[in-house]
Amino acid sequence: MLHGIITTSRPVSWVNTAYPFAAAYLLAGGSVDWKFVVGTIFFLFPYNLVMYGVNDVFDYESDLRNPRKGGIEGALLARHSHRMILLASAITAVPFLIVLALAGSGISTAVLAGSVAALLAYSVPILRFKERAGLDSLTSAVHFVSPAIFGWVLAGAPVHPTQGLVFTAFLLWGMASHALGAIQDILPDREAKLGSIAVAFGARTTIFLVAGAYVFAGLLLLLGVRGVGSLAGLLAIAYILNVLPHLGVQDSTSGTVNRAWKRFLWINYLCGFLLTMLLIYTAVFTR
Repeated sequence: MLHGIITTSRPVSWVNTAYPFAAAYLLAGGSVDWKFVVGTIFFLFPYNLVMYGVNDVFDYESDLRNPRKGGIEGALLARHSHRMILLASAITAVPFLIVLALAGSGISTAVLAGSVAALLAYSVPILRFKERAGLDSLTSAVHFVSPAIFGWVLAGAPVHPTQGLVFTAFLLWGMASHALGAIQDILPDREAKLGSIAVAFGARTTIFLVAGAYVFAGLLLLLGVRGVGSLAGLLAIAYILNVLPHLGVQDSTSGTVNRAWKRFLWINYLCGFLLTMLLIYTAVFTR
């Protein structure tokens, strides 16, 4: 049971939500205090369990047709374990949500509520934002940007234009990354009669949208952020190079984009390391 819970939470992706919260909280003036610890733990595991666990439960039928599922790219748990996953998601997340809501302000609590609402709206029946072209990528991006925004406002810092620009670039990165992942699933999604941005626009158009969003995100940082921090925009180059070999993809060959997706998972770790080094340099040498 524990193995299934851990697997469905996608451990390889935990850092993608915990890191934005932790980095934003510290950059906004927070310290390594109890709110930092509680928030980081929440966005490390419970948040991901809700995000991916709820998705795995309600995507079960389509996941049966998807050869990617059953490993680090998504759990394929038996139907009888679905109730356990939903219950574990609630039990692990709710105590953290209560503590973080009480610890913050009205603004931070609103951001936190919106973040969790986006997790549920993406997958649960009726809403199913993941099947609404464009809204699926936007909602998925919110899953990763909102922890950073929450960390920023939880530390009590105002969101100035520069921070707004950074969050916008992060949102574009998230939308592009979601759309990239959707391309590889075009055929199983169509077989299961599921919609997505890639199903709606096709593999070729979607891959160009992905590349364009990465370029735009990088330019926003390079041209809109002052000082050394603008160099973060150069990290977009790695993501752009990752999709270039697939610009000629067709719907019939959409499954080959899985190679780009697997590279993407490790590019995140490399770029996360480089971003950390840049943040440390900025904090130490450019005060």
